[in-house]
Amino acid sequence: MAKKSQPQSVTITNRRAWHDYHIGETFEAGIVLSGTEVKSLRQGRASLQEAYCKVEGGEVFIIGMHIAPYEQGNRFNLDPLRPRKLLLHREEIRRIERHLQQKGYTLIPLKLYFARGYAKLQIALARGKKLYDKREAIARRDAELERRRAEAAWHRTP
Repeated sequence: MAKKSQPQSVTITNRRAWHDYHIGETFEAGIVLSGTEVKSLRQGRASLQEAYCKVEGGEVFIIGMHIAPYEQGNRFNLDPLRPRKLLLHREEIRRIERHLQQKGYTLIPLKLYFARGYAKLQIALARGKKLYDKREAIARRDAELERRRAEAAWHRTP
């Protein structure tokens, strides 16, 4: 009997990424983890807030991702902030390297989730937003919210 397809579970997102960067091309990467790190991730005990990715010697690493030590892990727990290797196809790594050589591009994590039992990390090529871009986005969001409130109030009145 075939296994039922399970929805993606335990999603950890980097909410600041959408606020601080213009998101470009995205990639799905596997992560090299230890057993206790996987157990901690399944409990949702990780943070991508200060994380970024770096290409070194044809390999991609995520730096600054915090995975809290597993409570029952004792001596098997590793450093919560250690760099972790990301698994991507060679051609994807080359494409990422070409973009990172351009001024202003960086590689950031967007979300971490489990797909078919494996931990996956969605990463994106991104450009940093200027302060006026952030203010413009906030103003646009506020204007849309006001428009929706006015529309809802108009529909409610008898």
